[in-house]
Amino acid sequence: MTLARRLRAALEEGHRRTDTPDWIQTVDPRIEGSVVLAPAAVLVAITDRANPGLILTQRSSRLRKHAGQVAFPGGKVDDGDADEIAAALREAEEEIGLAPHHAQIIGTSDRYSTFTGFDIIPVLAVIPPDLPLQAQLDEVDDWFEVPLAFALDPANRTRKELEWDGAARHYYEIDWQKRRIWGITAAILANLSWRLGYDRSPA
Repeated sequence: MTLARRLRAALEEGHRRTDTPDWIQTVDPRIEGSVVLAPAAVLVAITDRANPGLILTQRSSRLRKHAGQVAFPGGKVDDGDADEIAAALREAEEEIGLAPHHAQIIGTSDRYSTFTGFDIIPVLAVIPPDLPLQAQLDEVDDWFEVPLAFALDPANRTRKELEWDGAARHYYEIDWQKRRIWGITAAILANLSWRLGYDRSPA
């Protein structure tokens, strides 16, 4: 069975399950009820290898929001986008030069609403390995590939706490080769870990 078929079957099974744990986050704990959410999408690009990888970016240090953070390629859904999938593919091409025809779409996973005003749909896709991707420096400083099994292994995910507006807030953090993966990106990975069958126990 191909990687794409295995992932699609695992994702479909994961979303059929009724025993979803309460630690899965679909809303940033800092979000206010009055926040108006804009549709957005990210591309979870998985490389078709014997040991699959996951493509992530290092956001530009010059951006006003989330500068320098590790993220999936993605952004706001534009008026010209047919849907969230089209938006994720467009953003990936703009940020790292990933041509849409290289992406075999698997499906979408748990949406994630952020306190910065976005309703994010993760779009899973399988891409060929070793594509000549190139960071577009106005948006991202770099891109890298982390082993998928490492990114989804709950043993590599740490639950941490910070104080925000006088209350304790929890978030996940994953460290890989001096890269700090946390916040929205780590939360989406934690959700995917459950949906794809890497994590069947509470975190």
